[in-house]
Amino acid sequence: MESEPTADRADMNGSPPLALLAALMLAIAPAMADVPQAPVKPALSVAATRAQSSRLPLTVSANGNIAAWQEAIVGAESNGLRLAEVRVNVGDVVRRGQVLASFATETPAADLAEARAAVTEAEATLAEANAEVRRSLELRAAGFVSEQKVTQALTAAATARARLEAQRAQQQTRQLRLAQTRVLAPDRGVISARSATVGAVLPAGQELFRLIRQGRLEWRAEVAAADLARLRPGMRVRVTPVGGTALQGRLRALAPTVDAQSRNGLVYVDLPVSGSARAGMFAQGEIELGVRNGLTLPQTAVLLREGFGYVLRIGGDNRVIQTKVSLGQRAGDRIEIRAGLNAAARVVASGGAFLADGDSVRVVAAVTPAQ
Repeated sequence: MESEPTADRADMNGSPPLALLAALMLAIAPAMADVPQAPVKPALSVAATRAQSSRLPLTVSANGNIAAWQEAIVGAESNGLRLAEVRVNVGDVVRRGQVLASFATETPAADLAEARAAVTEAEATLAEANAEVRRSLELRAAGFVSEQKVTQALTAAATARARLEAQRAQQQTRQLRLAQTRVLAPDRGVISARSATVGAVLPAGQELFRLIRQGRLEWRAEVAAADLARLRPGMRVRVTPVGGTALQGRLRALAPTVDAQSRNGLVYVDLPVSGSARAGMFAQGEIELGVRNGLTLPQTAVLLREGFGYVLRIGGDNRVIQTKVSLGQRAGDRIEIRAGLNAAARVVASGGAFLADGDSVRVVAAVTPAQ
């Protein structure tokens, strides 16, 4: 009978015995421990920054529409006149008293001439009546006329005087109607609408133009009733029209009532005359209540992933550690860090999107926080 194979015997494939392999590993282990490890190559060169304490504005956000501060309606004052000329169009800037349009003057001019003739006739009649009064008084003193004759002369003179006053009033009315053929701007401002058409015969009161008085615009926004008590006229407001640039306005007034359905109240904010705003535009705004201190980082240092905010802290071994933070309000190019980060921690200032948690980096510069 053949004997059992031992551990020291080579296997059928010619492999060395297990004991021999173990002995070799033990022999070379000290030599392998002395071999230096290859350094880890940094994934990216980055600049480091630290969070700083910044003054952040306390604000109340609101939405609303931009409208004209006051819009004047310019209409026809005379009835039945033909519009002969229109001198302005929508968007034109006009001054107070400027002629916007004019009506045909033939009919009012003829009426005024007739009124002037009537005044001249009434003046002649009054002069004759006054002369008759003087004669009657002289004859009465000589005893040639009765008292009744004198009374009749005095009555005729009073009637002529009243007729003259009536004709003069009629003349003033005709003069006014002639002056009304020129449509004047009631104030300086911008023409916002025009319905005047040359050749139209218009009734009195017919609208011809709309004028934004002094070119002033305002923002009318809805604010929750709970926030109204914190607002005061004169506060600064930052208004951003849709598609436009931000404007700096001033809170002028607060509505005295609150809507019973929405529980919101209106605020009225004066806007600068020159700007990107137009009447009718929707705008978002922030009413500044004051300031507070908060910890902020540059927005380039904050990553948004899966709906959360992260920063990449730089550890002592120059490896980045992805750290979740709670974000607050934005102020210019900085963003508030409410929780999750120590003020002394170094973080990657920019380029964090190209790094992953645990990557080794080389810090080439430190970004000094803006004061």
